[in-house]
Amino acid sequence: MSELVSFEKQGSVGVITVNNPPVNALAQGVRQGLIEGLARGIDDPGVSAMVIIGGGRTFIAGADIREFGKPPQPPDLHSVLEKIESSPKPVVAAIHGTALGGGLEVCLACHYRVAVAAGQVGLPEVKLGLLPGAGGTQRLPRLIGAEAALKMIVSGDPVRAPRAKELGIVDEVVGEDLRAGAVAFAEKLVAEKKPLRKISAADDKLQAARQNPALFETFKKGIEREARGYLAPFKCIEAVQAAVTLPFAEGLKRERQLFQECMASPQSKGQIHAFFAEREATKIPDVPPGTPARKIERAAVIGAGTMGGGIAMNFANAGIPVTVVEMSQEALDRGLGVVKKNYAGTVEKGRLSQADMDKRMGLITGTLDRGAIREADIVIEAVFEEMAVKKDVFAALDKIAKPGAVLASNTSTLDIDQIASATSRPEAVIGTHFFSPANVMRLLELVRGAKTAKETIATSSELSRRIGKVWVLAGNCDGFIGNRMLAPYLREAEFLVEEGATPQQVDKVIYDFGFAMGPFAMQDLAGLDVGWRIRKGKAAARRKDLRYSHVGDRLCEQGRFGQKTGSGWYRYEPGSRTPRPDPEVEALIAAAAKEGGITRRQVSDEEVLKRCLWALVNEGARILEEGIALRSSDIDVTYLYGYGFPRYRGGPMFYADQVGLKQVYGDVAAFHTQHGEPWTPAPLLERLAKEGKGFRDFSR
Repeated sequence: MSELVSFEKQGSVGVITVNNPPVNALAQGVRQGLIEGLARGIDDPGVSAMVIIGGGRTFIAGADIREFGKPPQPPDLHSVLEKIESSPKPVVAAIHGTALGGGLEVCLACHYRVAVAAGQVGLPEVKLGLLPGAGGTQRLPRLIGAEAALKMIVSGDPVRAPRAKELGIVDEVVGEDLRAGAVAFAEKLVAEKKPLRKISAADDKLQAARQNPALFETFKKGIEREARGYLAPFKCIEAVQAAVTLPFAEGLKRERQLFQECMASPQSKGQIHAFFAEREATKIPDVPPGTPARKIERAAVIGAGTMGGGIAMNFANAGIPVTVVEMSQEALDRGLGVVKKNYAGTVEKGRLSQADMDKRMGLITGTLDRGAIREADIVIEAVFEEMAVKKDVFAALDKIAKPGAVLASNTSTLDIDQIASATSRPEAVIGTHFFSPANVMRLLELVRGAKTAKETIATSSELSRRIGKVWVLAGNCDGFIGNRMLAPYLREAEFLVEEGATPQQVDKVIYDFGFAMGPFAMQDLAGLDVGWRIRKGKAAARRKDLRYSHVGDRLCEQGRFGQKTGSGWYRYEPGSRTPRPDPEVEALIAAAAKEGGITRRQVSDEEVLKRCLWALVNEGARILEEGIALRSSDIDVTYLYGYGFPRYRGGPMFYADQVGLKQVYGDVAAFHTQHGEPWTPAPLLERLAKEGKGFRDFSR
């Protein structure tokens, strides 16, 4: 037998165990081993039933993603599932950990399924731009009905064993000794002469969908907004519809066809890249696994504003007590009031119980006394984005915080080394750039200073994982990864409107590309005063010989800060967040263009897209070459999770690789000729384009 699968008898039950750590993926050796194990059990007259179980910490957690795009190695998974389902002896799947994707498809081919209470089952392929390709879209609807199957397959979200039993996926939830429970269940099946239940032959659960022909169109309409731009969710719906309208064998063929369409699409490539990029981002060459990390048992946040309150919620949500320090009782009460309101809104939506809200609020303590941070293992500063203010705070923290505590700044642009210089322990200082709203946005940029210790990075990265963040390590520069790239992106958006585009045209082009929102709607949401404050701080150092758009500054001078004031780049009706074009803004833009000697013209959508995207990519190439980002995929993760870049396009650097750097460089060089120095091609972009390579090929 394959070394990845073992077979042993326990009484009259043959136990087939998959041992392919870490997640028992369905590699070729596992597939072969399952067929061989089944054959042994079927051929042995002393075996009356079989159990398929996972060794280690999980059942089969899915296909071997490393095999995607490679020539198939026999046996394919369909053949394995056919062997399981056609077994003349009952086969029971025993689930612990997760049975995901191909793992759940193995379970669905078994005649019965048992699981421990903590086990989870799911079909997450949609998150990779795919659909279940080994009968999952055909068997699951036959087991639990089309509507319930649609919800699972289209969301890709797993369900826990007790819920899986309610749905009918799991037949019995057993005790913690899974093997003993599964063997006993199998023995009982034999003793009671239970039938071999072949899901492929079942039909009764499909009747409700057959009597409700509008089900699929209604479901499509229900996901249109959330799944905007994505291919796979709608292909999943088609596949489940095939289960309802076609015989099983024909449904399998349709599923395979739809799977191949997804696999061949650029979207699956982008989503698979994003999957691996997120995991790769946690690998820091000089901070290997096992680097000592301080245990975080208590936290403190300086500042109870929008960011400070959101950061405090992250700690409370993870069960970590947190002290929030403010300068005045009024500011503290206001900040904690917003936190309470946020939690209450989640309770109202049914996503949090009142008891959980009370528990989380109980973990947050407000105070005006900075001395209360003495017991904190990490202190995060979330005050005004001004260097002098931050240095004053860090000088004070240095005198109060206990030895070994991590001192973190939530700065979005400022020099971490300058901030650290206000302390006697720069090795304990790190940037923790949370994204707003901090209790919702998953990205966290960890910013390494020149003297930041490896232990500080290890502690911060482990904490990021604990509080549910996707983190990326950035080097220290103005704006780090995300905001440094954002600056030329916004620059080009504003230049484009001066040249003749409108804010709504630019936003529509970017939105239609797949971004969550365009640059002007984004600024209105975030607040124009945030960027204005930063620009004013840099005004003295700004080169006067380079083009600069004054429109954003003039909007702010008029008190137009975006949604919160009812007007920014757009105007907003009272109580509405719907952006509406504003003639006053158009007049401001036209005046600025005239003042700058710019002749306005028709600007094509293609030019809008290229100038915005390639501005991101060109700056990303500089960031990569300078070592601010460790790898191009880290830049992709930053933009996927922090800036609304469409996941199905993989991130800005991956997208540029897909287009081809030769073409990207050609466009950038042309813009350089037309628009001057800001479009100087990054040396790395130029070199890789001329060598016929991509950003993925660059390693330092």
